[in-house]
Amino acid sequence: MAIRTLGRPKFLIQLNSIHNFNQEFLNRVFKQFSTDPKKALTSIPRKSHERNLISLSGLFRRYGFQPSQISNFLKSNQCLLNLKPSHVQKSLKILLSLKPSQEFLSSVVYSCPSILDFDFLEKWETKFSDMGISNFTSSAIRNIFEVSRRFELGPDDALRCVMCLKGLGFSESTVVNVLEAFPLVIMMDEDRIRDKMVFLMDIGFEKDDVDRIIRLFPFSMAFEVGKKMKPLFDEFEDLGFSLDVVRWEVLRDPRVLGMEVGELTQCLKMLRSLKCRTVIKENIFRIGAFRAGYEVKMRVDCLRKYGLTYRDAFTVLWKEPRALLYEIVHIEKKIDFLLQTMKFDVFCLVQVPEYLGVNFEKKVVPRYNVIEYLCSSGRLGDEVGLRGLIKPSRLRFYNLYVKPYPECKKLYGRYAAAEVKSRHPAGMWKLFQPQKHSESREDVENISSVDGSMWEALCLYHEDTSCHCRFTKFFSFRNLA
Repeated sequence: MAIRTLGRPKFLIQLNSIHNFNQEFLNRVFKQFSTDPKKALTSIPRKSHERNLISLSGLFRRYGFQPSQISNFLKSNQCLLNLKPSHVQKSLKILLSLKPSQEFLSSVVYSCPSILDFDFLEKWETKFSDMGISNFTSSAIRNIFEVSRRFELGPDDALRCVMCLKGLGFSESTVVNVLEAFPLVIMMDEDRIRDKMVFLMDIGFEKDDVDRIIRLFPFSMAFEVGKKMKPLFDEFEDLGFSLDVVRWEVLRDPRVLGMEVGELTQCLKMLRSLKCRTVIKENIFRIGAFRAGYEVKMRVDCLRKYGLTYRDAFTVLWKEPRALLYEIVHIEKKIDFLLQTMKFDVFCLVQVPEYLGVNFEKKVVPRYNVIEYLCSSGRLGDEVGLRGLIKPSRLRFYNLYVKPYPECKKLYGRYAAAEVKSRHPAGMWKLFQPQKHSESREDVENISSVDGSMWEALCLYHEDTSCHCRFTKFFSFRNLA
């Protein structure tokens, strides 16, 4: 009997343990909820976020997004998990209706994810068709969405701006270019836009010319007339340029309007202080003083793009004015080769500005190939810097690095043909020597008689005893010899 009371069935023991575990779990949950209710309920929204993450990933995959980019995109934009997948799908359909292109859809969504908000995008569904522009580009639509979302603008603001530009006579392509380069024009008043056009027409530009200027340089819409454009044209006049020259240069390249006030003056001052050969200076000013100063500005901007300061860029161009004769594309090609292939720093140009003034294909590349080959084969003890690569003359570089190593002649390719070839066959010089004739006694007497007659004529002309004595001594010494 005692044994029965002490031995309890196994299923009762298991039930008791399960009851104790559930009791402990409930006590822990209630305790946590009493201390921090938000922490206790985080498991519920976490599951909903996971469901939204799975549904949104499948949705983006169906609309052509790359699977490798979807996970990173959703992780960096957690706000999209709060949107309903059905609303996101409607937003994607609206975007595709505006421009049925996968590239446009990806660029818009990746650049501005917040436009997937259906409440925001629903208002724009029919506004682009109301603008009356058939060739809207992807970047123009994207910029309109970004500016409107950032500054909380509505479709009516964009519609008002587009209708204003078209009402002033700008073509559709010009309006699209402006929205691509300067989308903040949506926030501008109609009077500010009109003032720019009136100012350019007062200078002497035709309406079609103004449209062309704005189309080629749409960022000029950002310039204020009183603060930027009028002082700039006053500077051109102070430098002595007529309105005809200024108009011609603006029509030739409307980016002239992007110059800062005083910048052209600084560029022309640098050009007039150049200390270089007259031929180089004449070639620089061959296109005119205005254009020459603007070319300096363009190359200064190019050098500053790679990290040089404003002062260092001017120093490089002043020390090496031949760089002004090269196109900007060629200068960029040289700098890219310097940074990426040769692994030099851009500030080496300040120390060796001659690098921008030499021919790239004929001098830079062959010399670099020779030095790179010698370094890789271990034949150079010391490292050759940019100065040692560019400064030596062609003959000196050949004697130092090419002549001692015959295999480098193919890499260098400049003196190999000049050494082998000769202008004349060997021994040809012997045929051009004059013939030699032996002198007879008769020839010597004839020469002596000629010398005597010359002596008599000179004595009669001068009638001077001292002169006569000097001539006598001279000819007597010659006869003795």
